[in-house]
Amino acid sequence: MLESVGSLAGSPWIYPVVAASVLLDVFLPLLPSGVLVITAATAAAAGSAVAHVPDIFWLMVCAAAASVLGDLVAYRLAWRGGARLDRAIARSRRLSSAQKRLGAALAHGGGALVILARFAPAGRSVVSLGAGAARRRAREFVPWSALAGIAWAAYSVALGYFGGQWLGASWLATGVSVAALFAAGAVATCLMRRPAPREERP
Repeated sequence: MLESVGSLAGSPWIYPVVAASVLLDVFLPLLPSGVLVITAATAAAAGSAVAHVPDIFWLMVCAAAASVLGDLVAYRLAWRGGARLDRAIARSRRLSSAQKRLGAALAHGGGALVILARFAPAGRSVVSLGAGAARRRAREFVPWSALAGIAWAAYSVALGYFGGQWLGASWLATGVSVAALFAAGAVATCLMRRPAPREERP
């Protein structure tokens, strides 16, 4: 496995590379940060079979911290985006809808949407930018972003590590784990697209 992945998975550079990939994918959702995290975690499952393997604890810390930091950068940029960003969001039905739903969820003390969005393709970008553009207070958004980052990092690392434990540190383990990550993303997307329940009027 490590021969296939290359020297990166067995060197200290894996941590900054994972962190940079996770941080930047809020702006470039096509970056395969989840695949990279899973691949590194699968390599960690090789254990003592190889000379150097990533440490799953530090791998999770890097992924979670970079996820939160990326959310905050997008949030602050959207906050300062001004009228131009507001017009761009208004032109996008998806962004406008997400902004309204996020605002309603945070106003009622719920942030499950932020956590779901972290698993959905491009959902993290939509929610982080939407929260900033809507001028949501940091104390309403940041704690949920932190929970989302930790949940996503723990899930991704666990998929790769336990997949490698059960199926061996191979491309089969990586493929099954990545499929499970995509399945979680599909479920999150379906849940996010469900219409919000209407409040009953007295």
